[in-house]
Amino acid sequence: MTLTRQLLTYIKPYRLWLTAAFLLILSTSLAINYLPLIIQRITDDCLMQTQQPIPPRLELLGQLSILYVLIAGIGHLVRYLQGLLTAYIGQRIIYDLRLAVFRKVLTMHQAYFDRTPVGTLMTRVTSDIERLQNFVTDGVVGTLADLFMLLGIMGYMLYISPPLAGTLFLTLPLLYSLLVYINRNLRNANRDIRDRQAAQNAYLQESLTGMSTIQLFNRQATAIEDFDQKHTQLRAAYFQEVRWFSLSFPAVEGAQALASLLILGVGGILLLNGSSFITLGIFVAFLAYIRDFFRPLSSLSEKASSFQVALASIERVFSLLNRQPDIQNPSTPIIPPKLNGTIEFKNVWFAYEDENWVIKDLSFRVEPGQALAIVGATGAGKSTIINLIGRFYDIQRGTITIDDINIQDFDQTDLRRRLGYVFQDPFLFAGTVQDNIGLHHPHLTQTQIQQAAQTVNADPFIQQLPHAYESQLNERGEGLSLGQKQLLVMARTFAQNPELLFVLDEATASIDTATELLIQDALAKLMNNRTSIVIAHRLSTIRHADHILVMRHGELIDAGTHDQLISRDGYYRQLCQLMQHSHQTTD
Repeated sequence: MTLTRQLLTYIKPYRLWLTAAFLLILSTSLAINYLPLIIQRITDDCLMQTQQPIPPRLELLGQLSILYVLIAGIGHLVRYLQGLLTAYIGQRIIYDLRLAVFRKVLTMHQAYFDRTPVGTLMTRVTSDIERLQNFVTDGVVGTLADLFMLLGIMGYMLYISPPLAGTLFLTLPLLYSLLVYINRNLRNANRDIRDRQAAQNAYLQESLTGMSTIQLFNRQATAIEDFDQKHTQLRAAYFQEVRWFSLSFPAVEGAQALASLLILGVGGILLLNGSSFITLGIFVAFLAYIRDFFRPLSSLSEKASSFQVALASIERVFSLLNRQPDIQNPSTPIIPPKLNGTIEFKNVWFAYEDENWVIKDLSFRVEPGQALAIVGATGAGKSTIINLIGRFYDIQRGTITIDDINIQDFDQTDLRRRLGYVFQDPFLFAGTVQDNIGLHHPHLTQTQIQQAAQTVNADPFIQQLPHAYESQLNERGEGLSLGQKQLLVMARTFAQNPELLFVLDEATASIDTATELLIQDALAKLMNNRTSIVIAHRLSTIRHADHILVMRHGELIDAGTHDQLISRDGYYRQLCQLMQHSHQTTD
């Protein structure tokens, strides 16, 4: 019921439209359900009154026939309008829900994406929402339409013949119990489908992303075997769903046959005994009502089954929407007008999981405008440090401050707006060059975007593209060299005008010398007058740093300038020798 109430919160904004739809539903129910009463009058007043003259009976037959056609026509027209309105409301609700899911995904903590496969998230936003779309569009208002129709029929039945109505209602508890049993199993089967589909989507996404590795190591056969196994499990889950779903229709049809048998028996006995409780017209009308009674009942059964199918998707969608971000904004965040750029770590401990510490009791301070280099072997915790400053993860112990303000007191959006990142894996979106630099920033003009590209030496190669800044880039910038991608990302960072800068300079290790010089020049311009932290893998970067931290296994083991650290003849000198050897080998 909690999930249903949550879904209703998305329906509530359209309550006026829903009211209009309900009025149309009520009109349709009253009109359509009145038709068997006309059949009753035709039978009793026109066909059975053999002692009356034929002309008045024919005249009444014509009038009742015209009335029947008019009411039926109006009823079906209103039902058509109600269907259009229902579809409109359903599409609006799904639009809001899909947007809410995407917004929620954008607010999630970075660790959530580390734990959750992309294919699973794709299933939430696409397949699960599509299932909800079918239910909301046809199910919510459609269910109410069927309920109104059913209640109207029951009212008319009780009105024309309480004994026959009571006989019919005896079959309902049995039918209800059977449908509840079927729907419970259907829900379980569909939950298995969603889980297995998410697993298949996750594996498919991973395989497509790593296709070059699969082909390089000739693992196609293994990949097909693994995919076949997951697909077989999904097929089995779908078969279970179909098996239970297929039982709904025979259950309703069987109940209708049983009800018809009871009504024929009871009604026939009453008619043959000349009972005053029933006439032939009532008997005929009641048989028509039985057909109409089980039609919405069958529809409700299908919608109940659809609801069980949708409920698994509702559970998954709202489990995401209800998930609280691991990193919360303070109730009254501090938003300083400008950052001077003092960054300080005080006894910081951090672990991605449990107490497997990646950062151990780390303390250091960077003054405004300084360039800090962090060096260390792989796994030393270098990249983690700059991720912690942006609060992509929260520390377990200690404090991190910027201008003596705890970063947990900042608004996350405002904090990250002030930070610039240049990482080793430049990510480009499908779109124009200009869009990739500006990222659709509302206050960035085309002139500012071009100036940013010129500043970081990206403009020359952009001008050589077929349509310059309007050139379309494919996903991840296919067709551009690594150096060109890096320059575009630097132009993007420069255009955002960050107050603090974080750089991972490893990307320059695998590009040609001319491009490397362009990138080094661009980095110097980016770092000018900005507090900068560089994850250094290049001696040229380290030598120009104002201060250097030496990390090993998450601990700070040494600090100082390049000359100071070299003179100590310790771990730092070994790292520098390895960097120099690696650079010479690459060259």
